[in-house]
Amino acid sequence: MKLNELRDNEGARKNRMRVGRGIGSGKGKTSGRGQKGQKSRSGVAVKGFEGGQMPLHMRLPKRGFNNPFGKDYAEVNVGTVQKLIDEKKLDGKKVIDHEALKAAGVARGGKHGVRLLAKGELTAKVSFKVAGASKGALAAVEKAGGSVELPAAQPSEHEKKTARREVNKANSKVGLKPAK
Repeated sequence: MKLNELRDNEGARKNRMRVGRGIGSGKGKTSGRGQKGQKSRSGVAVKGFEGGQMPLHMRLPKRGFNNPFGKDYAEVNVGTVQKLIDEKKLDGKKVIDHEALKAAGVARGGKHGVRLLAKGELTAKVSFKVAGASKGALAAVEKAGGSVELPAAQPSEHEKKTARREVNKANSKVGLKPAK
């Protein structure tokens, strides 16, 4: 066999049927679509329509919940960090933050920062600056002599509303307008 003799197997490719070219062609007039109705016209897509019966995607039970307030953290284990320090991919003497972990190829995604988890063992004295950490991870880092810097906790919506309510109550006693 030569390169100039390569071709598809017989019947692998089928020529397109030219429809609507006269009754004598065998595919003229209605072009194989039958007579009348929605599907004989152009621009029809009736995907999932089951003739008025409740469609399958509506009959099946729905499960789960998509939290609109959920945070997206890149999760990194202390054991992984120790492995990267041993392999000299991370500098243990500098502060390890989201950028350093991203550069090392560990923290993928994490729109809201990095969360440190306790899986594995940490022996190096390392200081972290992360968005969150589990209790076990905090204990592991402190046991190794390191530190974890977390952002200041923001007050919850409930705490904000309670504080606003107290300010409004105090203002109304003095005769001021309520704060928004």
